[in-house]
Amino acid sequence: MAAQAHIPVLLAETVAALAPGDGDTVVDGTFGRGGYAAALLQAAQCQVIGIDRDPEAIAHGRAMAGKYDGRLTLVEGRFGDMDRLVDRLVDAVALDLGVSSPQLDEAGRGFSFRADGPLDMRMGNHGSTAADIVNNADESELTRILRDYGEERFARRVAKAIVAARGAAPVTTTGQLADIVRGAVPRSKDGIDPATRSFQGLRIAVNDELGELSRGLAAAERILAPGGRLAVVSFHSLEDRQVKRFLATRSSMSRATSRHLPVPANDLAPTFQLINRKPIEPGAEELAANPRARSAKLRAAIRTEAPAWDGEAA
Repeated sequence: MAAQAHIPVLLAETVAALAPGDGDTVVDGTFGRGGYAAALLQAAQCQVIGIDRDPEAIAHGRAMAGKYDGRLTLVEGRFGDMDRLVDRLVDAVALDLGVSSPQLDEAGRGFSFRADGPLDMRMGNHGSTAADIVNNADESELTRILRDYGEERFARRVAKAIVAARGAAPVTTTGQLADIVRGAVPRSKDGIDPATRSFQGLRIAVNDELGELSRGLAAAERILAPGGRLAVVSFHSLEDRQVKRFLATRSSMSRATSRHLPVPANDLAPTFQLINRKPIEPGAEELAANPRARSAKLRAAIRTEAPAWDGEAA
């Protein structure tokens, strides 16, 4: 299967939420194929710092950097470390969560259940692969991963099938795993492949995506200057729930207090002001052009002058 170009989701809406100005510094914490970065650089004479853990994304970014007169800087690393990778306060942070189309469509990356390839799923070059988890985790751990990260109703059944299959021979390819899952999960009426949720769960576990998101939101809070803007595009309920909770918590007092009583000294001041209370979702035209946008949600907020809270996002 030929890899398709990555189409940035909610691109115009994200640029509008970030509102870059001339001279601003913007962090694109999930650079990917540079779609958001390019739109930001075209919207204003700003500087963009693109961060990505995928060496292929960084290589692609370096090839396009010459178009922007030194205004695009690439950094290989995790967006959860952006406060250590970026040495200044910035005016905006963009996060486009999840896997990019090139990662998904290149069989050799091991993300896809539609094209057979090595069972890898790593966004970078380090750490355990999906094959390591599938062949070494016990049945209860596999069940937890598939249930909690993939939201798979038949998680226990899938885990049992994986353990049985690997008892005969190691599961080393995406095709093998997809067939195992399809044999354990009933086909749904909506036409979604039965392997979808299990592959999502394993990918999230391999890349610690929810932990990275928690660290990334807290890091963005630390490096955004007062008045700076944060925009996050998520693609499934686990991500969106985490972003929603973070912004809801950070945009109100940490604990409810009576309006007749003074604010306790240990209460924390809000660090963000919501731009929209409800997420922005793709319109019919975008959904027709890019079906992968169907579950996308954009949430955005403006940084206040209050000090950042300690620790990661809850």
